[in-house]
Amino acid sequence: MSSTAFSLIGFISWTLFLLVLMETIRTCLVVTGRVQANGFTPDNANLSPFMRRLARAHANCIEGLPVFGGLLAFAILLDKETITDALALWFLAARLAQSIIHLVSTSSIAVSLRFSAFAAQMAIGVYWAWRLAF
Repeated sequence: MSSTAFSLIGFISWTLFLLVLMETIRTCLVVTGRVQANGFTPDNANLSPFMRRLARAHANCIEGLPVFGGLLAFAILLDKETITDALALWFLAARLAQSIIHLVSTSSIAVSLRFSAFAAQMAIGVYWAWRLAF
């Protein structure tokens, strides 16, 4: 499996993991009677700070998947993985770092680190888009 393919399935799997984690916690809250089944908001605004951060980290992945996942899939479909392979694992590491930092803290330093991880993904994405287009 190429680094590009690994990064694409890694990104998808990470997004799925965050969703499963959120829904497992929500299920526990319902089963224990702490929240009604219809008592959730999409952003988990009525839940703990961690649950709000988890919802946002998952949403960040969903928002990025069409763009970054699309670039990775495009490279695979056109057999141009040589363009994306060199930075694919760096991209995935930056995505994981962004989410993990988001889950752990919202301190000023954490937000700056999280943005740095996102900025790295954007730079990689712009580079890939340029190289794939030309």
